[in-house]
Amino acid sequence: MSPVALPFAPRRIVIGATAHAELTSYLRERRPELEIRGARMVEITQGDLDWAESYIGFRRPPGASSLGKVRWVHCTGAGVDAWMTPEISRDVILTRTPESFGPAIAEWAVSRVLAFQQQLAEVMQAQRERKWAPREILPVRGTRALVVGTGDVGSAVARQLSALGVDVTGVSRTGRSDEPAFAAVYPVDALPHLVGEAQWIVLTLPITPATRGLFSRDILSRCRGAVLLNAGRGAVVDEAALSGALDQGWLRGAALDVFETEPLPESSPLWTDVRVMVSPHISGLTTTAGAGDGFLECLAELESGRLPAWVVDRERGY
Repeated sequence: MSPVALPFAPRRIVIGATAHAELTSYLRERRPELEIRGARMVEITQGDLDWAESYIGFRRPPGASSLGKVRWVHCTGAGVDAWMTPEISRDVILTRTPESFGPAIAEWAVSRVLAFQQQLAEVMQAQRERKWAPREILPVRGTRALVVGTGDVGSAVARQLSALGVDVTGVSRTGRSDEPAFAAVYPVDALPHLVGEAQWIVLTLPITPATRGLFSRDILSRCRGAVLLNAGRGAVVDEAALSGALDQGWLRGAALDVFETEPLPESSPLWTDVRVMVSPHISGLTTTAGAGDGFLECLAELESGRLPAWVVDRERGY
C-alpha cells in the first residue's frame, strides 16, 4: 500500500545539493510549472521543508529538525542509508536515482588495481628522490579478484577486471548473478573461505543490517596479502582493524573511497599509511542529468497513480 494517496503530483520541490543551481535549471527546462528552491544541503532550513512537498538530496539537511511537509524524498545517490533512520517516517515515499554508477566505479577499481600492480606509488617516490630503482612488475592477468556485491556496480567491476584477464568470483546475498563476467558466484556465508584465495577484494555493497561490519577483523585475518578496495560504504569494514590487518600482512594494501565517518577525520592513521590510497567518496558521482531524469521518471509515475520502480525497499535497505 502506498504511504501517500496516489496519484500524487507535488509541485513544491526543495533541492539540497552542491550542484543545486544546475539541477534546478535542468528541471525547470523540462517541467516549468514546478516551484523549486535550491541550496547546499547544509543551508536547507526547516522553513524550506515546511514549504516543500518533495525533497531531492543525498542526505537529510542537518539544520532541520523534521522533514516538515515533505511526503516524497528522492535520494540522488545509489546508497540510501542516510535516509534509513527511525526519524524518517515510513509514510514518506523514498526513491533513489536509477543512474548507473557501475562504469565510473569500475574505472576507479581498475585504476587502483593497476596502480598497486604497477607499483606506481613506489616508482613515483623513487622519481622524486632521483633514484634509478628497477623492480619486478608482475602482470595483473592471471590474478584473482573477489567482488562482494554483484549488482549493477559489482557486475561492471567484474566486466572490466575480466577484460584485463583477471579471474573474477562474486559474492551476493542470493549466491546468484546473471553476469557472465563472474567465473562463479557464492552466498555470503562462503566469504571466510573465499577471501584467502583473492589478490583483489572489491566491496560494492550498500549498508544494511546484514552488511554492517561484514568485513570484521575475523574476515580480514583470513586474507592472504590481498588488496582491499572499498567503493560501497565505509561501515561495511571494521575500519579500526585495517591498520592491524596491514601490519599483520593479511592485507598488502587498501584503496578506500568510503569511510565510517566522512570526511575522514584528520586523526585517522589511514591518511599517512603509504599502503593505503584514500579518495574522498568520488568513485561514482551523480550527474545533473542522472539526478534530474531519475526524479522526473519517478514524478511521472507518481502523477499516473503508480509507485515508482525506484522506490526503496526499507526492509532490504536498497
